Amino acid sequence: MKDVITNYINENYPELMDEILLADGFEDAFMGVVYSMGSPPKACYDSDRCLKILEERDEMTPEEAEEYFDFNVISAYVGEFTPAFVKPLSN
Repeated sequence: MKDVITNYINENYPELMDEILLADGFEDAFMGVVYSMGSPPKACYDSDRCLKILEERDEMTPEEAEEYFDFNVISAYVGEFTPAFVKPLSN
């Protein structure tokens, strides 16, 4: 899946290939690239899928996954190309 994401970014954003940062280990939660006025394009992930990955891959409880995700993933600012995370609308 990582190759698919890399190819997608290379084909659609070749000038930003070395700038757009990816969240390692969350490839299955990758949604695409998000735009926002005043901010460069950045990788976008489904936060619910990220939590499921932590629960399944790392055998975390939902509470442990949420705490880990909030502290170590969402709060990890690494510059203007830091990935974005979307909380999908639930029914």
